[in-house]
Amino acid sequence: MNKQKRHEIFTRWRDDNPHPTTELEYNSPFELLIAVILSAQATDVGVNKATRKLYLVANTPEAIYALGVDGLKEYIKTIGLFNTKAENVIKTCKALVEKHGSVVPDNRADLEALPGVGRKTANVVLNTAFGQPAMAVDTHIFRVSNRTKIAPGKNVNEVEQKLMRFVPKEFLIDAHHWLILHGRYTCVARKPKCGSCLIEDLCEYKEKTEF
Repeated sequence: MNKQKRHEIFTRWRDDNPHPTTELEYNSPFELLIAVILSAQATDVGVNKATRKLYLVANTPEAIYALGVDGLKEYIKTIGLFNTKAENVIKTCKALVEKHGSVVPDNRADLEALPGVGRKTANVVLNTAFGQPAMAVDTHIFRVSNRTKIAPGKNVNEVEQKLMRFVPKEFLIDAHHWLILHGRYTCVARKPKCGSCLIEDLCEYKEKTEF
């Protein structure tokens, strides 16, 4: 895919949705961090249902740490892998209190050192909470990047590197959200909705559908 096509794709997405953001509900970098940790292999809808109740009771590192693993599990037991996630969240809260003055760090090294925080989670927090150009490649972004040929790659790291290189700079901050939303609602896994797609004429997917 050439540079002009990519620019037009992101221009259309921006015109359609000028201020995209995550569908996870949060009011602080800390709330976002915990929501993203909980969202691994879970839906944003499911995470939001759990965090709405949790954050009313505890929405700081100290408060969640005070719940303990078993106390936290009561709020997140509807989310997949909740046992492991509860342990990671409590360890992360402890680390934030003891090493970072209860403040979520705004750099990759410190974020990735937190329990349960990998590169993808760090990228979401850096991008969404701190407005840094970062690309959190999940299954939606991986699929859209390969299917459209915006940034094809064999694995998530390759796709991330290509997106950071190929997405025009003016779109970099919001690109991650547009790609996820496109994959979640239009360029869906089983049968993409090509007929109602904003970028159908620009996409280089060869097996386009009519609907």
